[in-house]
Amino acid sequence: MQKKTGSKTPTIEEAKRLYELTGKLKELAPWEWMDETEIFGVENPETKEIGFVSMMGMMGEHLAIGAYLGAKGLYGFWDFQDGKHETEPLALFDIPQLQASFEDREGLEKEDREVIKALGLKFRGRQSYPMFRSNKPGFMPWFITSEEARFLIYAIEQTLEVTPRVKENPLILLGENGEEDEVYLVRVAEEKDGKLAWRDEMKHIAPPESKQFPVKVSPETINQLKAFPQNKKFVFEVDLFHSPTPVKERNSRPFFPKILMVAETNSLFILGVELMKPPEDILEGHAEIARSLIKMLLNHSVLPKEIRVSSDLLFGLLKSFTQQLNVKLRQTNNLLAIKEAKEGMFGFFGNSFF
Repeated sequence: MQKKTGSKTPTIEEAKRLYELTGKLKELAPWEWMDETEIFGVENPETKEIGFVSMMGMMGEHLAIGAYLGAKGLYGFWDFQDGKHETEPLALFDIPQLQASFEDREGLEKEDREVIKALGLKFRGRQSYPMFRSNKPGFMPWFITSEEARFLIYAIEQTLEVTPRVKENPLILLGENGEEDEVYLVRVAEEKDGKLAWRDEMKHIAPPESKQFPVKVSPETINQLKAFPQNKKFVFEVDLFHSPTPVKERNSRPFFPKILMVAETNSLFILGVELMKPPEDILEGHAEIARSLIKMLLNHSVLPKEIRVSSDLLFGLLKSFTQQLNVKLRQTNNLLAIKEAKEGMFGFFGNSFF
């Protein structure tokens, strides 16, 4: 791993405070009485963003706390808990979060060991070495920035305050009226006499709105596609999924590209494959999907009787587009040709996730 480019690394004071707090966290071991679904929030005093804190380690395999960022992080966590990503475990990397974990020495990178040495710290034994990472959707876990370090400091400080209270009374996470769905205990701070004063608030956190923008295609392109013959025997499958291997470009954070694949159901023939980098802008990402799909259709000069997709995203993007082409759009989890292609691809790469 290389350090993030273009981002400020934590100061030595921030790093020192993080290691002090993780020492207290390891000694407290709140994962011994809290499981990862017992969540509370910590509002970042600097940005007002909420991190939803989850304990990991009740089974002893992975000792950590994660701060899932915002409604997207929170509901991404719940989707993963509910098994909605069983067919694509790498979707975990699309959940924004910060994490402080306890690793074996072999699990650290050179940069981690350099910070520990600079601070004059020593650790011994399994799961004894603190490690701090940031998850940004589409990217591999990476070293935290100074801003992320401060957020983790707030989160761990409040974890040390909240978790002993939960041990005495788990119902505090539900509030006075026993709220559960979409209502969370959140620690909120305000500055008084130059210091932060923290308090409990019960906050309703609604699921994030699904941002789906129909593909806008020029009339000229629509007319060009409509001029193609429609083969009543053809059923096209379209899917967008994570590549099984990350990509590392020079001086940049490694990322998991997404693969846009189009296949024909009956013949299992792959009509096209396109690799896509994580988009900086959601609208540009959707436009790139549209451009790639149209290019594949133009290359084959034929229209199917039906296009099948599994994701809500692709269904929303293609609904208006397929209507203009008089092609039926169907949403189903049973994409036979795509499934076979993915199994062959993941088997070739030998990825243990699949």
